[in-house]
Amino acid sequence: MSDLKIPTELVAPIFNPASYADRQRMEKMLANLRHNYPLSQAEVPGYDPHWIVTKYKDVREITRQDNIFHSGDRSKTPASLIAEQMMRDYSGGKPHIFRTLVHMDPPDHTAHRDLVKDAFMPQNIAALETSIREMARRYVDQMAGMDSTCDFAGDIAMNYPLEVVCTLIGLPKEDHAIMLRLTQWFLSYADPDLCRPGSVLSDPEEQIKTWQIVYDEFKSYYSSVIKDRQACPRHDLASTISNGKVNGCPMDERSMISYFVIASTAGHDTTAATIANSMWTLATKPELLARLKAEPALIPNFVEEAIRWTTPAMCFIRSAAEDYELSGRQIKKGDLLYISYLSANRDEEMFEDPYEFRLDRTPNRHIGFGYGAHICVGQHLARLEMRLLWEELIPRLESVEMAGEGKWQESEFVCGPKYVPIRFKMK
Repeated sequence: MSDLKIPTELVAPIFNPASYADRQRMEKMLANLRHNYPLSQAEVPGYDPHWIVTKYKDVREITRQDNIFHSGDRSKTPASLIAEQMMRDYSGGKPHIFRTLVHMDPPDHTAHRDLVKDAFMPQNIAALETSIREMARRYVDQMAGMDSTCDFAGDIAMNYPLEVVCTLIGLPKEDHAIMLRLTQWFLSYADPDLCRPGSVLSDPEEQIKTWQIVYDEFKSYYSSVIKDRQACPRHDLASTISNGKVNGCPMDERSMISYFVIASTAGHDTTAATIANSMWTLATKPELLARLKAEPALIPNFVEEAIRWTTPAMCFIRSAAEDYELSGRQIKKGDLLYISYLSANRDEEMFEDPYEFRLDRTPNRHIGFGYGAHICVGQHLARLEMRLLWEELIPRLESVEMAGEGKWQESEFVCGPKYVPIRFKMK
């Protein structure tokens, strides 16, 4: 279609967290946008206009040009006009409450990312394999000790990567539950099962109120950690962040607390979502389990396809810093762009049979970790965690099926299954 405007009733669900509880409906809607409105504008009441970017090639073109399409000038996630104003009110006029890597543009982004990039290089992540495999094996043993049923999302998927990341940060085991709770308040603020107790989900200001509370909670927790690591550094990520310098100077408080926030939340939540959805897929496609048991060398392929299949970080918002022509459309300076990674990872022009889970999808050029300079710094850790868990679990898993209805989170940003009830047999 040549019309640049998407009908409001078609595109409005994109901005509603509750819509994402119905994954199939959302994927059908995104397919409609890809086919009929591949790069068009949405004007949804209560929001500034957004270009809705659904095609793989357009997503790649935008995300490789940080100098043209900024991450730090406006809200990084879908935010109403009310929410954006509240963020400015809470942050002293800045567009974000948090100031994490995903909220930064060069040169700030590069300078802050450099603090931890060595720790997440493939060779350094590979050195963690023995310790992480021990954690994976312990969770597999825990699952084997259950009475043939469990909620795989809540019992295993949410806790295993949480322990990995919290251990790398240097947090005691008794505090891991605090990090999970704050993660859910932050990233699943609109989900009735995972949100902050006392949240009024009908209140349009609830999102920003919760984010400010989450920031304050993280600040309260990590202030003592920072003092401890500055006085007595250890070999952990907390010491790296607490003593990190940007352009020769210590980080300001908001940047340092935000660094801990992104490490303590996105560091495990996206991996948990992918692991949970992987099991859901195995429980509904028995031929996959049979093939993986027969050909364990395919486990890395399984991990890559699961990342594409899940795409837990579904979108980001960018703003144009200058006029730009994209796929024949004239993007103007200041325009907002809603970048749909979920849609891009289902693009028929890039992926053959995109709605099939295929172990033979090679090469698998998904953008589940993003693309360009903002590609996920923890991607190698996430791959390792998932590979090790499945290498430990699949040889022992004789059968698995759904034991009830699985449920997705209600979240318009990071989304994964919150409930995966399974019935299984293990060796």
